[in-house]
Amino acid sequence: MDSESDASIVAASLAAPEAFGALFDRHARTLYRYLVRRIGPDEADSLLGEVFRIAFEKRSTYELDRQNARPWLYGIATNLVAKHRRSEARRIRASARLIAQRRPEEEDGEDRIAAALDAADLWPRVADAVTELPEGERDALLLFVWEELGYDEIATALGVPVGTVRSRLNRARLRLRELDDPTGREG
Repeated sequence: MDSESDASIVAASLAAPEAFGALFDRHARTLYRYLVRRIGPDEADSLLGEVFRIAFEKRSTYELDRQNARPWLYGIATNLVAKHRRSEARRIRASARLIAQRRPEEEDGEDRIAAALDAADLWPRVADAVTELPEGERDALLLFVWEELGYDEIATALGVPVGTVRSRLNRARLRLRELDDPTGREG
């Protein structure tokens, strides 16, 4: 069944609903990882089930010319994550605090210690900046960086043109580059 495209699985599930399970088997692990990163493990399990419930209910609207359903599923997941923005921001900030508290081992060498300390100082600012990004920019950035989706796949997942994805990623990068030096000077 692995040689079947996602589109053929969705099409088959219209007549035989149990066929939709193959889509879950194929993509659940990747989507679960994405959800854990976005909202944490406590919520990810229930949201993963919700992603596939919604996908199953909307399978008749799936564009069968799209052979890979992963961007479509990411779009559903991203919409569900939007409902969890507050907890996501708190989790990212908590992660930043944990990273900032970690101190490198002394035997790592001076350069490694210096780099780790710089990262520990910068990470809380990066986490704050990511949580402050407008929703569209944050979604595009996290799908690009964490999930390694291409621009076309992000566009499909978010239901926007590729040009919008490019501009959102560019704006997010510009905002994050400002973290190099809060005075605006290049380091």
